[in-house]
Parts: sequence; structure tokens; C-alpha cells
Amino acid sequence: MKDIARRAGVSESAVSFALNDRPGVSDITRDRVRRVAEQLGWRPSTAARALSGEGSATVGLVVARPAATLGVDSFFLQLISGVQEVLAERHLGLLFQVVEDVAAECAVYRRWWAEHRVDGVLVVDPRTDDPRPALLDELGLPAVVTGGVPDPDAGPPGLSTVWVDDAGAMASVVGHLYALGHRRIVHIAGLEGLAHTERRMRTLRAEAASRGLSGVRSVPTDYSDAEGAAVTRRVLEAAEPPTALVYDNDVMAVAGVAAASSLGFAVPADVSVVAWEDSALCRMVHPWLTALSRDTVAFGRTAARELLALLDDGPAATVQVPLPRLIERESTGPVRGGREQP
Repeated sequence: MKDIARRAGVSESAVSFALNDRPGVSDITRDRVRRVAEQLGWRPSTAARALSGEGSATVGLVVARPAATLGVDSFFLQLISGVQEVLAERHLGLLFQVVEDVAAECAVYRRWWAEHRVDGVLVVDPRTDDPRPALLDELGLPAVVTGGVPDPDAGPPGLSTVWVDDAGAMASVVGHLYALGHRRIVHIAGLEGLAHTERRMRTLRAEAASRGLSGVRSVPTDYSDAEGAAVTRRVLEAAEPPTALVYDNDVMAVAGVAAASSLGFAVPADVSVVAWEDSALCRMVHPWLTALSRDTVAFGRTAARELLALLDDGPAATVQVPLPRLIERESTGPVRGGREQP
């Protein structure tokens, strides 16, 4: 890469950006760097390390969630599809493992590092009190955190992050429901302790406080359809049930619609429903669900490219992906009969 930078008349960082399709260089510079790389017969350093026996040509991904809930979660399938698409371009493999908790995940990282099983890792589900960034820094294992760390300035300097503005997304949901007259909103959230879950709950509280709303709260779950349905029944059977429900994934939202219907609540006449993740499921239930839509496959591609940049000795980066877009469908509507005050 030094030779390419010297011949192309650019910095080594610019070479890394150009060869990994990262922003930060012009199209002219990108083309010049690629031409020089081709002339010099350059190959990615990960491949070179594998050929010399120093690397594995493999990237690791560990998910610390109950396996039963992963089986119905479309987010991870789409994320992995995007990751694999980029890795395939470099003939790299993906080593995937599911564990019960973060302690087990850390143990996997230590074992992979000792056995030289992976060249780097993608870290998902950042926690509010997360031991993984410091461990990976200690091991010297290149890593990209998807979802962003709670405090980017406090993380190890060599760690890259790819994050989405969960706070902005939640604000758009609350704004939509508030405009429809909803004042009692329940957020049926994901796992407690996940950084993105905490950001969503915190933003909901802040948006409610700014509008003077007291009937707004979050209820954590394990992301499963069973807990989504159980919490839905519990909150709708309360003396003052919510008029709007926000679910942290599509599976819980679909289960929630069925649970509400079993109690005699019509959607959206009696209760409005919003799903955080848009998917085919949201368009297979009646009514079609209002949902937050984002390109999760592209999210996976971005995370994989940032990891490859680190493996090519590029600098750590913090990349924000586009804000999820709220798609208004049939499951949200005005509060019926003026049950809420304007």
C-alpha cells in the first residue's frame, strides 16, 4: 500500500479509502489508485496474510441472544447477507456463532484470537456497560461495532463504529402518533441493557416530557413473538389502555396485532400499531403495518467494508447510516371519538 500511495501521489489513508469503496476520496483519485494497484499486482493484505500462513482469511461474528428468538428475526439475516456480499468479493469467509450472553461471547473472542481463527470481528448489540471493546483492543483484534457504542469518545481509538440514529427514528414515530391525537403510548421494547434499546427508551421519555405526556412508557422484552403478545395483552387490559403501541421489531408487532384482536381491540380504530423494522411480515398482516424502514443489507455491507479497511491497515472510522424512514400504512390512525385531548 505504501508503494501504491507513492506512485499515485496520495496518502496511505487515501489508498485504503479508494480500495475499500469508502467515502473520503474523489472519483478521480479512486480510479487512479485502482489503476496503480492493478499495475503493481496488489492484493488485499488479508489474502496475503492467509497465503503466508499468518492469517485466516476469515471474519468472525458472535451473537449473544437466545437462539429461539434469532430464528424469527429478519434483521440478522439481512445484516449477514450484506456482510457476506462484501466478504465474497475478497474471497473471505464468515465464522458465525450464537452464544447465551456477553461473557460467553468474550470467551469466544479469546479462543478465536489464541487459535488464530479470525482476522477481525463484527460486533453487534453494543451494551450500555460493554466489556467487549476493551477486550478486543487488549487482544489487538480489529473490530467494527454495528449500532455504535454508548459513548464513542470513550471507546478504544482503533475501534470503528457503524451507527444509526435511533433517537431520531423514535422522535419521528412519537411525532407521527402525537399528530394523530395519541397521548397514551406504550413502547414494547427489546432487550434491556442494549445500547439501542436504552436510546429508544430514553428518547421516548424525552419526547413525552417535551409534550407534557404522562401516559407514555417502555416495557422491555426478549424480542420474541410470545413476549410481544403477552405484554400487549397486559397493557391493553389495564384500566386506561394505550391508544398506540410501538414494537421494537416486526415479529412482536405482528404478534401484538393478533393479541389485540383476541381482546376485541381493532387496529387502528381502537389502538394504533407501529413496527420498528419493516419487512414482508408487515405487509402480510391485516391491516398492513406502519413501520420504520431501513436498508439492513446495506448496513451489513458498510460494516464489512469498514472492517476490511481496518484489516488493510486503514484508520478507524465512525460511519452514520441513513435515518430509518417512517412508512405510514393502515395500522395507524386518529384516536377514535376524541378519547385523547388535542
